[in-house]
Amino acid sequence: MVSPALPPDSSDKPLVGVLALQGDYAAHAAMMARCGAATAEVRASRDLQGLDALVLPGGESTAMLRLMDEALWQGLHSKISAGLPVLATCAGTILLADCVINPAQRSLKLLHVTVERNGFGRQRDSFITTQLDWSGIVTASTAQGLPLQNQEGVFIRAPRIVSHAPSVKVLARWRGEPVLVQEGTIVAATFHPELSHGPSPLHRWFLGQLRTGEDAVEQVAMGAKLCSDSIHASGN
Repeated sequence: MVSPALPPDSSDKPLVGVLALQGDYAAHAAMMARCGAATAEVRASRDLQGLDALVLPGGESTAMLRLMDEALWQGLHSKISAGLPVLATCAGTILLADCVINPAQRSLKLLHVTVERNGFGRQRDSFITTQLDWSGIVTASTAQGLPLQNQEGVFIRAPRIVSHAPSVKVLARWRGEPVLVQEGTIVAATFHPELSHGPSPLHRWFLGQLRTGEDAVEQVAMGAKLCSDSIHASGN
């Protein structure tokens, strides 16, 4: 994952912006903070300055579109196009998609996937599973320090990735379907890792990816250490 390098002093926390127009942005901010990152709410284009990464949270994508002014829309497109690392979940994945169906709606067209809104069903069809297939991301090295297999998949009116370009790597599947993908500096999930019980291994992995100039094991270890240190300091 190619991204701007953070300062070499490991005491410096990455600054992660969280789009805070609507949805579960507070849960993402809390999870990122628990994993050792500094966070900032993003409501206007000026809030995108100085960020090391960005979270596009779950919620209601149409509501986010209504609340987002054109300056913020263009700012998001510019920053993400330029390589700002992004973790998107549920509605955030819809915002990024190249194509949205059921029904069609405006999107940033920065992630080469076709997404079906509410593809896993309506509110009554929501579910939680621990049976995600992480074979696209978990290797012998990363599994040592980062138990992604323990990451719950919380699916709430979840979108479905119905197709994707060859440039999109599938990191996790549920019953054979892609539910977590990566393209360049964009990581996108159709579920809600921020609503899992306990610290989120996926958030830790994402923070580990912000460390450039290190091999994969060191990146994972850094993300895990940030979260572990934060948990111990808080007494949780």
